[in-house]
Amino acid sequence: MPVTITTRVDDWIAKLIDEIARREGMDRSTVMRRFLLKGIREWRIERALKEYEEGKITLWQAAEKCNLPLWEMIDEVKKRIIHVPYTLEDLKEDIEGIS
Repeated sequence: MPVTITTRVDDWIAKLIDEIARREGMDRSTVMRRFLLKGIREWRIERALKEYEEGKITLWQAAEKCNLPLWEMIDEVKKRIIHVPYTLEDLKEDIEGIS
């Protein structure tokens, strides 16, 4: 069931939203829903990748948190130049696992 959320924005923001709505052939509410979804998606990705970079979760877990396929999360890592939390100990464990 849809919920109504109201917020106040500056006049110039409202004018920009109305301009976008006009150009895209949408109403203001549709534009706002799309912006909110995009913002939420971005926030979730940033948050999950921060946890990944800190070594708190795996990349797979980060992808799951964001409801993204792993390959798409890998693209986000590349795009944002995220440092992979891979230590010398991790390498040793991987090499031992192969042997």
